[in-house]
Amino acid sequence: MSKPKVLISRRWPASVEAKLLDLYDTTLNQDDHPLSADEFKSALQNYDAVCPSVCDSLPAEVLNVGNKRCKILGNFGVGFNHIDINAARQQGLIVTNTPGVLTQSTADIAMTLLLMSARRGAEGDRLVRAGQWTGWCPTHMMSSDVTGATLGLIGFGRIAQAMARKAHHGFGMKILYFKPSPADQAIVDELQAVRCETLEELLPQCDYVSLHCPGGNDTRHLINENSLRLMKPSAHLINTARGDVVDSKALINTLREKRIAGAGLDVYEGEPNIDPGFLTLDNVSLLPHLGSATIATRTAMGEKVLENLAAFFNGQALPDRVV
Repeated sequence: MSKPKVLISRRWPASVEAKLLDLYDTTLNQDDHPLSADEFKSALQNYDAVCPSVCDSLPAEVLNVGNKRCKILGNFGVGFNHIDINAARQQGLIVTNTPGVLTQSTADIAMTLLLMSARRGAEGDRLVRAGQWTGWCPTHMMSSDVTGATLGLIGFGRIAQAMARKAHHGFGMKILYFKPSPADQAIVDELQAVRCETLEELLPQCDYVSLHCPGGNDTRHLINENSLRLMKPSAHLINTARGDVVDSKALINTLREKRIAGAGLDVYEGEPNIDPGFLTLDNVSLLPHLGSATIATRTAMGEKVLENLAAFFNGQALPDRVV
């Protein structure tokens, strides 16, 4: 009996690729190039499973291609706003993701960006590398305190809660959060967290605001000119969620005019094509979507996809089914 045909859209950790090659008739993307719409259409017509990553785009125009052989999209990542879920559902395509395994690593990156922005870490690094540092001075590159400051979390799922624990227990930060419904009381009690019912209530109170909400139409440009104006002039914005949650132009203008103190970004609208306006600013720290980029986490993500593929091909319930 022939093995199912599986396409992997980008390179994965070697140990996971080895298992895929052993279990399935697997095609790897040897040169790791971003697949085009036409390549994805062809993959849907010629493979039993296609495994995209969060950097791929699978709109309705791709998913609606005729003569499909593919029955499952094993997404490498938690977020799935890059896939037209309605189109997938209409086409009878199963979609899975990889929740749970990247919580701590992404929360670590959020805290890294918070600290970088607060203490002007990226700016200081550039200064030293450029040979422009002239020595210690009592007023040189003064920055913001983190310990004891107020952290506001927009969204309060696994990653936000993990960041809150690091911030509260590690830095004594006061935790505020905004989500449609109250969080589990045990978590609220542990973190002494306070729920805000609206963004308008949360934003003016925070020294740091960190985004942890899903992407998509409901949250597109949730952080915009109006919401940025509600933040303190001394506040910092951190985004490890999805790029389209933030209006890039509005944030660039806000940072340029020093209406907030700084920002730390790991995700961007239209990435990897970053708005060049960010590159002109000293008060923003920029990372290349590193949230889950540890060896252990990326391997665990691949193992999650393997579990979902195995369940599908064995006719079992899928552990991480989205559609």
